[in-house]
Amino acid sequence: MSDPSPAPHAGPPSIPSGVFLSAAEQWAILCRGVEAVVPEEELRRKLERSVAERRPLRVKYGIDPTGINVHLGHTVPLRKLRQFQDLGHTAVIIIGNSTALVGDPSGRDETRARLTRDQVEANARDYLAQVGRIIDLNRAEVHHNGDWFNTWTFLDVLDLARRVTISQLIERDDFAKRLKAGKAVFLHECLYPLMQGWDSVEVKADVELGGSEQLFSLMLARDLQKEQGLEPQVALTMPILVGTDGTRRMGKSLGNDIGVSESPENQFGKLMSIPDEPMRQYFTLLTDLPADEVDRLLGPDVNPRDAKEVLARAIVTQYHGAEAAERAATEFRKRAERIDPDEIPQVNLERAALDAEGRMMAAKLVVALKLESSNSAARRLIEQGGVTIGPHRQVLTEPTGLIQVTPGLIVRVGKRKIAQVNLI
Repeated sequence: MSDPSPAPHAGPPSIPSGVFLSAAEQWAILCRGVEAVVPEEELRRKLERSVAERRPLRVKYGIDPTGINVHLGHTVPLRKLRQFQDLGHTAVIIIGNSTALVGDPSGRDETRARLTRDQVEANARDYLAQVGRIIDLNRAEVHHNGDWFNTWTFLDVLDLARRVTISQLIERDDFAKRLKAGKAVFLHECLYPLMQGWDSVEVKADVELGGSEQLFSLMLARDLQKEQGLEPQVALTMPILVGTDGTRRMGKSLGNDIGVSESPENQFGKLMSIPDEPMRQYFTLLTDLPADEVDRLLGPDVNPRDAKEVLARAIVTQYHGAEAAERAATEFRKRAERIDPDEIPQVNLERAALDAEGRMMAAKLVVALKLESSNSAARRLIEQGGVTIGPHRQVLTEPTGLIQVTPGLIVRVGKRKIAQVNLI
C-alpha cells in the first residue's frame, strides 16, 4: 500500500498576508446552501487554527469521469470548492480514473455500467476542461487516484478491505434498498467507499465536499485517516440540485439538465423554463446573490418571470460573460414575442435529399437540420405541435407530411431551436 506522504506538488505552504477573513466570516460564507457539516465544531476549530497559523486548509473534491457533460448539478460542490479557494484555502481535485472503473454506488438503485480505461481517460480530459470554468486550476492541486491505486498489489487491496465490515456496508441506504428489492450488490461496489476514503489519506484532506448521498464514504475516510495517524477530515455535504422539471435530480439521462458548456441562449431558455418552486434552491446554490436580495426577488412584489430573468442572467454571466447574457435575454424576449432572432444558424441541405418536386418528409427535415437527433423524437415533437416553418409559423402536424423545401426556409423546434435551410 502506498505511503500517504504529501503530494510532491502540494499547494502553498502558508496563507498570503491579508487574504483571509476571520474564521467567523468564513463560516458565514461557507455554510450558505450547505446541507450538513460533520462534525460541525471540527470545521470551526480548523478554520480558527488556519487563520491563527496562516495555513490553508486542504479541501478535497473527487470527480469520477463517468461521462463528459458537466451540468449545473455538478457545479454545486464545485462552486463551494471555489469559495474555499477564494478564501485562500487549497482546492484538491481528485480525478477518479480508478474509482470510475468501479462506479460510485451512492444514490444508485442498480449497478453502474462498466467503463473501459480508454473511456475514463478520454472523459477525464473533457471533464477537467469544463471544471476549469468554475475552479481556478492554476491555483488547485489535481491528482489522479490511479497514481496510487495502479501501484497496489492484491495484498494491499485485502489490507484496505479489512477496514470495514459487511454489516457496516449493508447499512448504507442505497445498498439496503437494493437488497430489500432483491437487486444485486456486487463485491467490487463495496470497495468504492474504501477507495474514496483512501484518497483522503493520500492527499491529507482537511475537508471533503460531496453530495448528501455520499456521507457514508466521507465519514469512512475519517476512520482511515485516524488509523494512519492523520487528523480526520470534516465532511461538508451539499443538497442535490433538482432539474428543469423541478422534481427529479438534474441529469442528462432524464433530459432535465443544463450543461455548463451549452450556448448562452440554451442556458438562458432552460433557466426561464424551470417551475417557480425550485427557484430559491437555484439562487442559493448557483449564484452569489445575497440572501436578502433573494428574499426580495422571491417575495410577493416581484413577478416570478422577472425573478427568473435575474437568475438566468446571473448564471449565464458566470459561464459566458455579461454581454452574452444580455444577448441571450434579448433573444429570449424576441422568441417569447414570436420574433425570430437576428442571426439564424444556416444548415446545409443537399438537393439530392429532396424528392423530384423539392419536398422532404417533415420528421426527416427536422433531423436533417440537426434540430433533433432522431426521427422518433422529431415525430413526437411534430405530433405535439412543437414544430413550425416559414414566416407565418405554420404548425406542422403530420410527421410523414411532405414539406416544400426552398432556400432560406426557417424551421423552428420549440422556443429555443431554429435553423435556416441552405440548399446545396
